[in-house]
Amino acid sequence: MLYSLMAGGKRMRPLLVMAACEAMEGNEDAALDAACAVEMVHTYSLIHDDLPAMDNDDYRRGKLTNHKVFGEAAAILAGDALLTHAFYLVAQLSGTYGIPADKVVEITLDLSELSGPKGMVGGQAADMEGEQGLTELSQLEYIHLHKTSDLIMFSLLAGGRIAGADAARLEALRIFGRKIGLAFQIQDDILDIVGDETKLGKKTQSDIKQEKVTYPYFIGLEASKKEVERLTEEAKSAISKAGFTNPARLLEIADYLMNRDH
Repeated sequence: MLYSLMAGGKRMRPLLVMAACEAMEGNEDAALDAACAVEMVHTYSLIHDDLPAMDNDDYRRGKLTNHKVFGEAAAILAGDALLTHAFYLVAQLSGTYGIPADKVVEITLDLSELSGPKGMVGGQAADMEGEQGLTELSQLEYIHLHKTSDLIMFSLLAGGRIAGADAARLEALRIFGRKIGLAFQIQDDILDIVGDETKLGKKTQSDIKQEKVTYPYFIGLEASKKEVERLTEEAKSAISKAGFTNPARLLEIADYLMNRDH
């Protein structure tokens, strides 16, 4: 578990939990547990994605993937354990930090929906089916929104619910997550073409070699870059209009993700 969980990475999802909570000046200790939970879910998904039955990757973040070090059976169990422990961390938010029980139920429901067959797992399944060839941009967008955006959206909603955000602000966080999640994945598509392997910690041109359909494939590299910019600005606008007490960190993260090179 710890091998993959502590293997580095941007920690974007945990940062978003903390930033959403900070935007409403909520309980940062409770948010930290939720942040750990979402990173566990994300890490489990990476461990399973890297398996030979899925993407069959040997390296992740510049290190050998979990199954290459510990074997496939141990990797599957590590992923299973991370997923189940994530739900434990969420479930104990009420007893440990006094977060209202109804809010904890809402966070649990969000995690179930946005990481499961209607969310991240569903996006991964659609991605696997899409290996046979996508013919429409809307199909690729569906994959990106569920495989990537949904867990980002959960991160923001969790931080917002812990801080007591009202319905309007939760909707702003939902919009923000959907748009920066899609922008993040399009940026990944771009970096696979023009990125630096030493910064990325993985081989570039992998989508092309695997004949995977990406945003640049459908609309070109420059149009893809403009789409990242448009989505980022719309995401920031949703937050700016929602009346958060301290939204600076959320806006900074959006800009970072738009301009990142790894």
